[in-house]
Amino acid sequence: MRSQLEAANALQNLPYDIKWGRVPGRRGRWRKPSTRAPWTRGIIGDAPLLFALANGAPVKLLPWIKATRRGTAVLVSPGSTLKSGADLKGKRIATGKGSIGHFVALKALEQAGISPKEVQWVFLGPVDAKVALLNGSVDAWATWEPYTTQMVKTNEGQILVSGKGLLPGNTFLAATDSALNDPHKRAALQDYLQRLAGAERWAYANLDSYGKTLGEIIRFPAEIARAQFANRQSQWQPLAEETVAQQQATADFYLANGLIRTRLDVKPTFDRRFSVPAAEVTL
Repeated sequence: MRSQLEAANALQNLPYDIKWGRVPGRRGRWRKPSTRAPWTRGIIGDAPLLFALANGAPVKLLPWIKATRRGTAVLVSPGSTLKSGADLKGKRIATGKGSIGHFVALKALEQAGISPKEVQWVFLGPVDAKVALLNGSVDAWATWEPYTTQMVKTNEGQILVSGKGLLPGNTFLAATDSALNDPHKRAALQDYLQRLAGAERWAYANLDSYGKTLGEIIRFPAEIARAQFANRQSQWQPLAEETVAQQQATADFYLANGLIRTRLDVKPTFDRRFSVPAAEVTL
């Protein structure tokens, strides 16, 4: 999101400071903007966010981004004998534990009627997982963007199973309870959300320019950065009951597969004070 805000010049006249950070192995970034004191907010995918909530993270979910999940996928080498999800039985799958990649791999196995116990899990970060797939020490890599687009465009990998139709495609803006309980910080968050929505619309209208900025920030070629963003077809949305139901279904799926130990009621984790569709805001 930093790349969108910077490329769209949406950080002008900010009434608060922003310190940027990135969480390794996750699909989102966490930020520490401040008005009077440091606090935390971030963009994170539905699956890893549930993993964090189940481990006691004191955060709430705000308006969200709906996107296609084609780029969240199980990849194999171009010469692989695996042709469908049904061929994953008995194979070695690399991914990050609790990540969106883990989620798509589990859903692919479920769709194929394969138990998670019938494959060999190799939990690695993206860099090591890519190496493992390229050198043949694993049979598949369950990952996300921009790695999927990079692997396909460089002919180092191909999509075996895509998350499109398997996953909800939700990514959330999340903030700490302490930040949300502060009126000044809550107002800053609403302003930030509006800037994000407007910047995203600008990015889709200026893909070439945005792809260059994004590539510089994530350290990927501009062509890869542009392509993976264009494929996402994302848009900010207000919270809806369907979103809550999808998040609950994902939490229950994680429980059934042993990734969380107790059932998580997701309803209290949503903050509905940010229900205005910020996507209507333009720059």
